Amino acid sequence: MKKVLLFDCDGVLADTERDGHRVAFNQMWRESGVPWQWSVEEYGRKLKIGGGKERMASLFQEPEYLALFRPPETEAERQDLLKKWHQRKTEIYKEIIASGRIAVRSGVKRLSENALSEGWVLGVCSTSAREAVESVLLHTVGEENARRFSLVLAGDVVKAKKPAPDIYVMAADRLQVGPEQCVVIEDSRNGLLSAVAAGMKCVVTINDYTREEDFSEAAIVLTCLGDPGGEKCVVLANRSGVPVHGFFCVAALEKLLASAPRKPPSSAGEAERV
Repeated sequence: MKKVLLFDCDGVLADTERDGHRVAFNQMWRESGVPWQWSVEEYGRKLKIGGGKERMASLFQEPEYLALFRPPETEAERQDLLKKWHQRKTEIYKEIIASGRIAVRSGVKRLSENALSEGWVLGVCSTSAREAVESVLLHTVGEENARRFSLVLAGDVVKAKKPAPDIYVMAADRLQVGPEQCVVIEDSRNGLLSAVAAGMKCVVTINDYTREEDFSEAAIVLTCLGDPGGEKCVVLANRSGVPVHGFFCVAALEKLLASAPRKPPSSAGEAERV
């Protein structure tokens, strides 16, 4: 039976949101003559919206933004503008990733290498543009390991983005596996809900933008994946019964996949926040 490990990209493979995507959006707007910049706090709120073009489009409904910039009148013109903006933003983002300035998250390369050596099938499922995702994957796990990933789903490959389950449903279909054969690693509530709605078990590694979100449906919630001799992971919640000590390993991954599905909380009082 195939065993599948699916990673989200941004915030899971590397800390890309605050100092990668946000910076690239802001530089793109400066180059385009658009008098708008996303602060760290505001971009954190925008992350509740899946997809970069969708985040930009949400500004067309905000009076503060419209007071500074008047978007095109027709929907077709707006979509063309969003596409142009996003293309340039992706180019800038790839330059940021190539510079090596973005921190790789602890344990991702180790777990990927070990899972591949143990016969797991690996993939990435992200709402970011494919070029951006491939750049991060290469930066995170290296060229040799990146070539061994069986699947990269990204960008507009599905119409309904996270928290909709579509991208994970597509991943299972492409890999010809059932959802019970898959474990997902996510960092946000939207990603968690997407994985769970697809019928997959989900491990969450939080980051600065998502640490206060509700992860009640997650099997395990960690500060990071951790590395022996490096950054240790702290277990924030564990509803799986699978022991995790210092770092998340393939043995834990195997046990999680084999564990019985967790029943959802029957009342709000039974649900934990993390």
